[in-house]
Amino acid sequence: MPAQKPFSMIREFHLADWFTLANAVCGVGALFSTMTFLEVGDVRHIYFACWLVLAAFVFDVFDGKIARWRQKTSILGRELDSLADVISFGVAPAIMAYGCGMQGLFDRIVLAFFVACGVSRLARYNVTAETLSQGSDKVKYFEGTPIPTSIVLVFMLGMAAWTGHVRQDLWGGSVMLGGFTLHPLVLLFALSGSLMISRIRIPKP
Repeated sequence: MPAQKPFSMIREFHLADWFTLANAVCGVGALFSTMTFLEVGDVRHIYFACWLVLAAFVFDVFDGKIARWRQKTSILGRELDSLADVISFGVAPAIMAYGCGMQGLFDRIVLAFFVACGVSRLARYNVTAETLSQGSDKVKYFEGTPIPTSIVLVFMLGMAAWTGHVRQDLWGGSVMLGGFTLHPLVLLFALSGSLMISRIRIPKP
């Protein structure tokens, strides 16, 4: 087997792939900021997390535009995009919700469901992308809402933090079911996840 040159994989990256990696880095940064909030309780770290997810969204938009502009797309780029989106728009919003106070057993189940739906939706898209494009280079529609739509949930968490409605003061309060806690606000994550895995067709711009 021929020896691989150092950084040979990086040489295969297109310009759009670097934007995709920036998306992933922002998502990881949002996770770090949320963990810092859990440790020190300074709400500014939730703001930082929100801004980082917004930055990830911007990078996600531009990586597609750059790929189409340069007419350079690849299977590697598509897989990178999916992995980055899972971090920034799946795991990060779920952990932010946990950090903001959705920490009951049922909350955790719903947040795990949300992430699982995001992963499933991206996997389905990757598997069916060639079919959906119908022989062209562009997919004509999405099946299920795209995972970056979770930016709406991140905005909601940012507003909750801004108005002081985090932790024990979460909007909607909490209820006890079978001795375990559920914060009704987490049901928005259940709705978002369900829409991701639905068969709703959304035209792709």
